[in-house]
Amino acid sequence: MPVDPAIAAVLDQVNASTSMPIRSTDPRLLREAEGQLAAMAAGCRVDVGAVHDTAVPGPAGNIPVRIYRPASAEPVPTVVFFHGGGWITGDLDSHDLVARRLCRDVGAVVVAVHYRRAPEHPFPAPYEDCLAVARHVADRIEEYGARGDRLAVAGDSAGANLAAVIAQTFRDEDRPLAAQLLAYPATDFDGQYPSRTENATGYLLTADNIADIQHLYAGDDPAVRSSAKISPLRAESLTGLAPAIVGTAQYDPLRDEGLAYAQALRNAGVHVFVRNYDGMIHGFLNMFPLSPAADAALTELCIQLEQQLTSATA
Repeated sequence: MPVDPAIAAVLDQVNASTSMPIRSTDPRLLREAEGQLAAMAAGCRVDVGAVHDTAVPGPAGNIPVRIYRPASAEPVPTVVFFHGGGWITGDLDSHDLVARRLCRDVGAVVVAVHYRRAPEHPFPAPYEDCLAVARHVADRIEEYGARGDRLAVAGDSAGANLAAVIAQTFRDEDRPLAAQLLAYPATDFDGQYPSRTENATGYLLTADNIADIQHLYAGDDPAVRSSAKISPLRAESLTGLAPAIVGTAQYDPLRDEGLAYAQALRNAGVHVFVRNYDGMIHGFLNMFPLSPAADAALTELCIQLEQQLTSATA
């Protein structure tokens, strides 16, 4: 299937401009460029009950979070959401619409996390911040949805990597987790996958981008890069993890490692819903205001998460 026409139009604009090499570009410029891309969705509105910016304590100071609450006054599930952006870009504003969709469509309190970012703060800083917020929310669930049996983690891209790693940490700490939503996750830094070459250029995220991003986040030591806290597919065991909803994209260089993680989870006895979305590229969650196909994909992922949280038990 060809690239979705609405997304192809975005790619035409992106590919016509000169790309900035991630490794050697000031991260502030990269973040400004992402903001310009996000501006394409300006005008889209997703209403929720309430939105509140605050912070929670972290290992290096307060961590900014944005809390989205549905209109319901009843106890509801809670989703801790980690934004994508290659651990370098992305913030609470870049993924505001996605977080609103999760809140509205899943019917959950969403706690979006703005963790420290590379290259100023490489691994383990982003992981430590995300874990601190997830623990904080779990320990005070009465303030965040009030359903202790229905806590989930979610993320896209780098955020999905962090969500997968947090899910493994929660299992190891015997903390209950009802679900994990992983959209086009990075799961294996040094694995060899056909999609890395098939989709190496022309689809927003490139193979060169990936090499630069991984270097800035985790360095080049193979022992570090193969750690389960960076490459969750390489964990010694995946048994006992929370049920997973995994969404990948046809034209994404990370496609095959996301699918490999879904299969490894299934092989370990974890309940998994997985869909590889035809015509989609990396980052399609943020493209839902521009593409009906991306909107349908996000809708399905939200439905799957809502169903998993509805069926969760203590």
